[in-house]
Amino acid sequence: MCAAPTAPQPPCPLCGEPGGSERANGPRRFFDCAGCGLVFAAPESLPTPQVEAEQYALHENDPADPRYRAFLRQLTDPLLARLAPGAQGLDIGCGPGPAIRPMLAEAGFRVADYDPRFAPDEAALSRRYDFVTATEVVEHFHHPLQAFMQLDGLLRPGGWLGVMTLLLREDVDFTTWYYVRDPTHVAFYRPRTLGWIAARFGWSLTTDGVRVALFGKPAS
Repeated sequence: MCAAPTAPQPPCPLCGEPGGSERANGPRRFFDCAGCGLVFAAPESLPTPQVEAEQYALHENDPADPRYRAFLRQLTDPLLARLAPGAQGLDIGCGPGPAIRPMLAEAGFRVADYDPRFAPDEAALSRRYDFVTATEVVEHFHHPLQAFMQLDGLLRPGGWLGVMTLLLREDVDFTTWYYVRDPTHVAFYRPRTLGWIAARFGWSLTTDGVRVALFGKPAS
């Protein structure tokens, strides 16, 4: 009996590099891009909308929870240090319990919310902002290049993009990494992947090397 044919290796959804070495993690297939360093789920391993809805329904992020606020301050504190008075922003992928908006409102900044499931305000995507935040969002991108292109389009010249996602460092064992157990996590970024993104869009990059990245769009 002939063995079932192996599904072809897809190109990287971020940089387009063909092929890539396969990484095992339970029943899902992942590929490790030699170009930009992204580790991404094979197309057949992407979650269905139903799986995504069921997983997102488990999220219990409380904007009033001091522990959750402390977690988000890893991003908001360095971002606030870079914002000019009166800057306006967008929290994309805000989830069912938006916390960035009230936290930054306390610092005097206006923030709009957008989430395709919980705050599907398409008008928010038709404007441009001085800053955009994406906390625990980019690991869900099925098409990361298109998503980052959209984020770039949302930023005014001189704007800031603040990203939080747990980075895939060299000391991480991908086969046992808890971050990959979430079925909706499909794109994992190395520190060098962040550098590729910054170079692709002409952004500056500041990162803590763990989970926070601040991208700066040139003023002109």
